[in-house]
Amino acid sequence: MPEVGNRRVLAFDFGTRRIGVASGQELLGSGQPVAMLPARDGIPDWQQLAHLLEEWRPDLVVVGLPLNMDDTENEMCARARKFGKRIHGRFHLPVEMVDERLTSFEAKGEVMAAGGSRDFGRHGVDDRAAVLILETWFGLQRERAGE
Repeated sequence: MPEVGNRRVLAFDFGTRRIGVASGQELLGSGQPVAMLPARDGIPDWQQLAHLLEEWRPDLVVVGLPLNMDDTENEMCARARKFGKRIHGRFHLPVEMVDERLTSFEAKGEVMAAGGSRDFGRHGVDDRAAVLILETWFGLQRERAGE
């Protein structure tokens, strides 16, 4: 695995209907949207996810943890953790969880500010939320490194 600071990372915005995916290079500290995977009650098409992992070959996976505003966990946190554990178990990749509070809200705001569709049911923002999750994780890594 590449050294810390030089890793390729895939981030996931877990959801019950869609799972947003973003990719980024730790050295650059920014992400780009990759895909929105359909899910049935939070369960993705594992072959489709395997194809993405094979294509992007991440060194690490980050999964958003949708904490409540008071820092407590909820049912979606348990489901997001389970999703992360399944990625680790199936694909043997290190998985880290990161606080994703308000990322979907922020992603919707970005889409509206750019004049995009407000029909978020049909035109999700999950991939953009995954970018925000990834960039949050990159920021935490810089803080830990004392930058």
